Amino acid sequence: MYAETEPGGAAERTAFRRAEKQYKLYKPPSRKGRSKSRGKQAGGGGFGGGGDLSAVVDFHALLAAGEGELPAGIRRCDRAGFHLPVFCFLDRPGFYFIPGALSTEEQCYWIRESLKTFPQPPNRTNLTATYGPISDLFIAAKNQKILVEVQSSNGQERVEQNNVGENAHPGKFKFVDGSEIQKEERPKSTMAAALVRKLRWSTLGLQFDWSKRNYDVSLPHNKIPDDLATLAKKMAVPAMPSGEEFTAEAAIVNYYGPSM
Repeated sequence: MYAETEPGGAAERTAFRRAEKQYKLYKPPSRKGRSKSRGKQAGGGGFGGGGDLSAVVDFHALLAAGEGELPAGIRRCDRAGFHLPVFCFLDRPGFYFIPGALSTEEQCYWIRESLKTFPQPPNRTNLTATYGPISDLFIAAKNQKILVEVQSSNGQERVEQNNVGENAHPGKFKFVDGSEIQKEERPKSTMAAALVRKLRWSTLGLQFDWSKRNYDVSLPHNKIPDDLATLAKKMAVPAMPSGEEFTAEAAIVNYYGPSM
């Protein structure tokens, strides 16, 4: 989806990727001026996002207009029994947009869940390949813990087995307080808070194998959390045939840091 291995790669981009490149915000150049031209990339998004936004649909304005005329190619797709506004794009069949789908309180709840619950093993994250399963990462970050290597890459134990404790990650890493790190050993270590900032994705339910671009049913997994499955079923109502319900089996949660 994101690879561009040929000069004509731009023609192969998905609609999502083309829009992302067009409106992406870039960091301003440093004062040392290492990169003076980057802000001119990606269709004029610029340093402050001052590109052409004429094609952007403002759904807040559409809702404020009430029953007024909609832009060409957009129509209301409200569904009986579904008490939120739904919009459809005629040239994107199957795509439904629900503005204001979650209240502020609901958004805060799911943000907390995405940090506390969703990265918990057996769910896999982008950190799993390097550190193995990491339990209670967010709690460790709040307590200013440090993830240290228990076993080196060649399999040699850095810490005696009886000192590993129940918080150790099998054969690789464990969380410790800074005072527990032996200065003379200086094992590979990373602040838990830094790992939280490095989170990019976590997978729920059936686990996705990114190398094969497919779901691996042989990997250990838990079912989708009940409250998330209920939310997904509710939000899918406008897209489902009459009399059918959506059943969530897998999800990918993406994490985005500040762009500046």
